[in-house]
Amino acid sequence: MFDDSGASDGKPGAMSVPCFLIVHAKGILLWDTGLGDAIAAHPDGVELAPGIRATVPVKLVDQLAKLGLKPADVDYLAFSHWHEDHTGNANLFGKATWILQSKELAAATGATPPPFEPLAPVSVGRAANKRIIDGDADVFGDGTVRLLLMPGHTPGHQVLEVHLAHAGYVLLSGDLYHSRENRQFRRVPRINTDRAATLASMDRFEAIAARDDARVVIQHDPRDIALLPRFPDYLW
Repeated sequence: MFDDSGASDGKPGAMSVPCFLIVHAKGILLWDTGLGDAIAAHPDGVELAPGIRATVPVKLVDQLAKLGLKPADVDYLAFSHWHEDHTGNANLFGKATWILQSKELAAATGATPPPFEPLAPVSVGRAANKRIIDGDADVFGDGTVRLLLMPGHTPGHQVLEVHLAHAGYVLLSGDLYHSRENRQFRRVPRINTDRAATLASMDRFEAIAARDDARVVIQHDPRDIALLPRFPDYLW
C-alpha cells in the first residue's frame, strides 16, 4: 500500500513511528504522537490492518518523564496528519493548543474521511484550545519552527521545518515519504488521497530542502531515525 509502482509488492519491511519534541523559548511543541501507549501492553504487538503489526517498546509518557516532563507540560501539539500511527497518544495532550490544518480537519470529520483517520484518538481535541491554520504557519513567529502544507497523502498533510542553532535546518517528512526509496524514485502510496498533489508536494519539499541545505529526516525510515542522536540526546 505504500508504493503504487509495484516495486515493493510482496516485500516485507519495517517502519519507525517517532515523535519529535521541539523546545523553544516560547513553549514546547510536540510533532506527532506515535502509536498509542496502550499497545505496549501487548509484547507481540497488535494488528492495525492485514499485514501490519505495530509494537510499542517504550511508552511516550515514559520518554517524557525521562526528560522531567508530563503531557500537561506540552504547550503546542501538531500532526503531520491524522492517521492513527501519528495520533495514537493525542488524547494525552488536552492541555496543549492543537495546531490543525483546516483541510485535514474538514476531511477527517467529513462524510467520507480518508482511510485510517479514526477520530477516537483525537477526541480530546474537541475541547482543547485550537489554532486552525490554512496553509503554512510559523509556530513561534520567528521562523525557526514552520509547518508547511504538503497535501496528497491526506488533504491536509504537512511537514515540519525546524531551524536549529547548530544543526541548521531539519525537515521532518511526515508521510510525504515512507522510505528513502520512495523519495529517490518518487513512489506514491496507493492509499494517498491525491497522487498529483503528492508529486507536487514532493517537488516543493525538494526545492525547500535544496534552498535551505536542510537535513531530511524520513520519519518512517528506521535508517534515518538511527542517524539521529540517541534519546535522550538531541539535535540543537
